[in-house]
Amino acid sequence: MAFPELDRLRAEIADMQIITPFGLVTEVSGGTILASGLRRRARLGDRVALRCRGERIGGEVIGLGAEVQILADRAPEGLAIGDRVELLEAKGIAPDASWIGRVIDPFGQPLDGRPLARGPARRDLRADPPPAAHRRRLGPRLETGLCAFNTMLPLVRGQRIGLFAGSGVGKSTLLAQFARGVSADVVVLALIGERGRELREFIEKVLGPEGMARSVIVAATSDQSPLIRRRCAWAAMTVAEFFRDQGKQVLFLADSVTRFAEAHREVALAGGEAPSLRGFPPSVSHQIMSLAERAGPGVEGSGDITAIFSVLVAGSDMEEPVADILRGTLDGHVVLDRAIAERGRFPAVDLLRSVSRSLPDAASAAENALIAQARRLLGAYDRAEMMIQAGLYAAGSDPAIDAAIRVWPALDAFLGQPEPVNAATSFTRLAQALAGAEAP
Repeated sequence: MAFPELDRLRAEIADMQIITPFGLVTEVSGGTILASGLRRRARLGDRVALRCRGERIGGEVIGLGAEVQILADRAPEGLAIGDRVELLEAKGIAPDASWIGRVIDPFGQPLDGRPLARGPARRDLRADPPPAAHRRRLGPRLETGLCAFNTMLPLVRGQRIGLFAGSGVGKSTLLAQFARGVSADVVVLALIGERGRELREFIEKVLGPEGMARSVIVAATSDQSPLIRRRCAWAAMTVAEFFRDQGKQVLFLADSVTRFAEAHREVALAGGEAPSLRGFPPSVSHQIMSLAERAGPGVEGSGDITAIFSVLVAGSDMEEPVADILRGTLDGHVVLDRAIAERGRFPAVDLLRSVSRSLPDAASAAENALIAQARRLLGAYDRAEMMIQAGLYAAGSDPAIDAAIRVWPALDAFLGQPEPVNAATSFTRLAQALAGAEAP
């Protein structure tokens, strides 16, 4: 007979730290702290607690040498030479099935004001991905509720895609639509560096009760230290892995990888790593790729993690370091265009700059033919758009452009279909939109 409460109690007792080593602050400079007395005990990544005017401040070991280098969770005003530094273990989090419907911080503590049960086993925040040779292939196509993603940009089980967008073009709203509409058992959202006022609005208004009922939200607001913001992505992925190992199909949403990379940059530069990639340290590539690799298909007997990573791209610059690193790692990328958003079509997907690497396997031969036809017509319209808008194109000059002009309003309306629909209905509507391509 299983006794989950007893298992949790045993785990709590096993986690208790009986002896706490401590050292003393010897130097505070440039935002980092040096402490003596911990050189033979501390390990990179260990958590510490600083005693500052009777207040406890968290921190993390980011450098080892004759003295231990520490980065605090907040500005260490009031810290003095000789203040005590307690060395804690580098503990992960202990996810539990009861976390569904809850909002937690990157340390596994509740943010919604209600008690939170810890799971029976603590998991490493930076676990290895499943062995590459034993992972399953990508699974079947998933229902998304959105016409564009049910047809021309399909999402399949275990796929990892990037959502590339500037600010204010509907990225968060699209993520919430995925959270509500994509077929999955559990949704895990990592809100990394979000504005504090937006957390509750996202939960209650954008995500709503329907989306929250199957979601776990791990949040770190923009005012928190880079250590906590970086930890947010790792903690959320750890929660996703917990449910995957239970055999569940998990949808992982990260908003955004850019803020994760920026947080890592702050920590790495404080630790002495030199910037190289437009201000980012070389280690940022490994951090992004290792996070992405933890998602995807699981091994036999487990579930999968279907992942959508959002990336903030200033001025639609797809060549900036974070976007470039992630785009080469994932199984597809979706670009949201500000010009499309400004004319009122949402989701503002630029189809011609977006691709899903699950095609052509994710669609039948007939469906692939519809997708190819739609892309050809949209491409023809895009090449001639300036002439069309300026009134310089003469009808009959090019049959492909004539066909594109006839179907463009219907295709554009199709891509912005507002109400949730399934894949079969989406392809029917796509065929109807393309029916006008033939000359009358």
